[in-house]
Amino acid sequence: MAGAQCCSNPPTLDPNSGAGSVEQVGGLSTYISGSPNSKFAVLLVSDVFGYEAPNIRLVADKVSAAGFFVAVPDFFYGDPFLLNDNSPILDWLKDHGTDKGLEDAKLVVEALKSKGFSAIGAAGYCWGGKVVTELSKSKSIDAAVLLHPSLVTLDDIRGVNVPIEILAAEIDEITPPALVKQFQEILAARVHEVDSHVEIVPKVAHGWTVRYNADDEAAANSANEARNKMLDWFFKYLK
Repeated sequence: MAGAQCCSNPPTLDPNSGAGSVEQVGGLSTYISGSPNSKFAVLLVSDVFGYEAPNIRLVADKVSAAGFFVAVPDFFYGDPFLLNDNSPILDWLKDHGTDKGLEDAKLVVEALKSKGFSAIGAAGYCWGGKVVTELSKSKSIDAAVLLHPSLVTLDDIRGVNVPIEILAAEIDEITPPALVKQFQEILAARVHEVDSHVEIVPKVAHGWTVRYNADDEAAANSANEARNKMLDWFFKYLK
């Protein structure tokens, strides 16, 4: 995860972006979008740039428009990774590990369950992919989607216990296609235990689903296609 791709094309963070609002969920400041009267919730776990990135809030708004209540928590407590602070990503990760992210994510999931949602899905981007993979081992969620994940191991995939979709990039030094193919082989061997869909998307790079220039039509279209595939997965297993 220490590669340059992890931090490429960083977003301009904007606490006022998105059509939703920020509330406390599970003890975390959380961007929420959608009706609390929905029966179905989706947790989005961001990459290292956090919950104020406009593109992940746009994903939340689009997913909520499809009928889901969406939560995007601030797992970094107001301290996302910033390229301009001259702190190496590995140093930042020491204080923002996925273990703590998992603990917090479990609290958010429990808070969502307490609100009466009958099914909960989770999607993780880069850093968030590891958190969502860990959630999927305990069956605390009903379906999972990993988008250009980082830090996920073969043993992690062996432990998955809910339907999982993996959308990976063809151009990815962090989770390269060769590793993704191993994920696919493991899940294919477990076809009678857990449903899965693994796809290596051609001609895109790590981070393509949330770190793109909105003025680049091709890049935006690729991100939209990934979001729609994620939505299809959640429609299949949550609704």
